[in-house]
Amino acid sequence: MAKGEDEEETHGRSTRAAVEGELRALWSMAAPITAMNCVVYLRAMISVVCLGRLGPLELAGGALSIGFTNITGYSVLFGLASGLEPLCSQAYGSRNWDLISLSLQRAILLLLTAALPISFLWLNLGPILITLGQDPAITTSAASYCLFSLPDLLTNAFLQPLRVFLRSQGITKPMAACSAAAVLLHLPLSFFFAFVLHLGVPGVAFAAVLTNLNMALFLLAYLRFSGACKLTWRGWSRAAFSQLTPLLRLAIPSCFGVCLEWWWYEIMTVLAGYLPNPTVAVGATAILIQTTSLMYTVPMALAACVSTRVGNELGAGRPRSARMAAMVAMGCAVVIGMVNVAWTVLFKESWTMLFTKDSKVAGLAAAALPLMGLCELGNCPQTTGCGVLRGTARPAIGARINFLSFYLVGMPVAVGLAFGLRVGFGGLWYGLLTAQVGCVVSVVLVVLGWTDWEAEATRARKLTGVELAGECDVVGEETMKFLGHFAAEV
Repeated sequence: MAKGEDEEETHGRSTRAAVEGELRALWSMAAPITAMNCVVYLRAMISVVCLGRLGPLELAGGALSIGFTNITGYSVLFGLASGLEPLCSQAYGSRNWDLISLSLQRAILLLLTAALPISFLWLNLGPILITLGQDPAITTSAASYCLFSLPDLLTNAFLQPLRVFLRSQGITKPMAACSAAAVLLHLPLSFFFAFVLHLGVPGVAFAAVLTNLNMALFLLAYLRFSGACKLTWRGWSRAAFSQLTPLLRLAIPSCFGVCLEWWWYEIMTVLAGYLPNPTVAVGATAILIQTTSLMYTVPMALAACVSTRVGNELGAGRPRSARMAAMVAMGCAVVIGMVNVAWTVLFKESWTMLFTKDSKVAGLAAAALPLMGLCELGNCPQTTGCGVLRGTARPAIGARINFLSFYLVGMPVAVGLAFGLRVGFGGLWYGLLTAQVGCVVSVVLVVLGWTDWEAEATRARKLTGVELAGECDVVGEETMKFLGHFAAEV
């Protein structure tokens, strides 16, 4: 009996030590990424605050443009870059330096190609919104913001893959430092262009473009002078133009997964424009989306880092460690969700007044803020679980879950409540709550209940070994399966 108790106590100590070790490894990466996400959020918040100080019309127009650029541009580029995560993280775990370097180059080429059609959409924002029946005054302001944001597409085509490339190698502190340095310049730039030069909405947009450019330049300068990626950067190669199938096989479903979630939030901005008093409704939506973006910084960092941790461990052939990383990250996500619920209830009035002096806009946003916080109980584990799925090179599963939850469950509830039952503004966010419940239940079941970690380690060896063997000319079966399943759901 004593021997059995000793063995149980030893096993318990071993498990606690493993959990503590994983927490240290995870948060040593996630803390700098969270800091980086927060300063990037601060850049967006400064822009929205400047728009709010310009006036309700400028706030509504800027919010509409931000929603449009997120839907048609940033979500696509971010989603495509996310397909790089399993390739880089698993290749780093298996010490396949050539694959990491070539994958980065291929991702940049992919994003540059995608930026071309996106730019045409941005140039035609005005006619698109008028066709959709949006208010002409708000549309004029939105089109102006979008036009001056065009150079950001080129910057993000390099910046987004570069962030994944560095994160997969655990280089996170320099990213946070470079982002902080760029954002320090964002406030004076925004004030100068918007209020000193009296450029208004275009000035706010141009300041945001310069800030992202500064982030990219600071990162490149760090890499140039530090030599931090001597092993994993092998120089530009013509080989990057060939064997694109493995990246596309992961990038396409990753893009669908990210876009389906991002688009839902931004569609809320468009729907708010059809409610009574659209200027107030769209302005309040802008505040809520900026708030959920703030709350999203931590789970987004956690998802990115658990994707790296899971990918590194699977690439190194350690499935048990990969499973431990997933379990610990999901537990952290639940705690983060609870914290978000608490602060949105306690500080709802004072928080919304930071964005605007308009009492109607602030009051409407404050009324819905606790509901937004409640949604984070589902969003945090769901986002983190999708990070695990990316780390195991299964982004198509996350895409299908997002489509089913947001568009077949959440959207009908939101539209039905807001317009059918005339609940109004709050009905849109009850739809979000319903979608998040569906998402988190599905993701938790897949990640914690239905994942064969030994099989995932075998798949990781095949993923990183296929490229080395030069056998990447096969048809992207997983992409075709994903598109087939997606079409069937539609």
